[in-house]
Amino acid sequence: QVHLVESGGGLVQPGGSLSLSCEVFVFNVDSNTITWFRQAPWKKREGVSSISGRDGDTYYADSVHGPFSISRDSARNVVYLQMNNLKRDDTASYYCAAVSTLGMSWNKSMQYDYWGQGIQVTVSS
Repeated sequence: QVHLVESGGGLVQPGGSLSLSCEVFVFNVDSNTITWFRQAPWKKREGVSSISGRDGDTYYADSVHGPFSISRDSARNVVYLQMNNLKRDDTASYYCAAVSTLGMSWNKSMQYDYWGQGIQVTVSS
């Protein structure tokens, strides 16, 4: 059964913007921590941004804090990642992941139970 589905990826020029969507099924975004990860060739998986279920508190990797913004629509059960001022280093496959209880730092991928299939973001001229 599919639990998370990403959309909104594609090709964008440096300095441009993209908005990613994570549609969450079976469970709701108000009771689960939803986190965006990314994986690029020759790089380890990196936590990008996270939003907590109960409080809606947001967290960002230092490299994207400011240009990126995470938000959610509880009625639609969707989590968004608005990515502005994109750089070539932002090129990666982006995944959203969910966990009901955050037992460690938000950017530790091993604790997440549900993952989307991933969507490609390519920043290039």
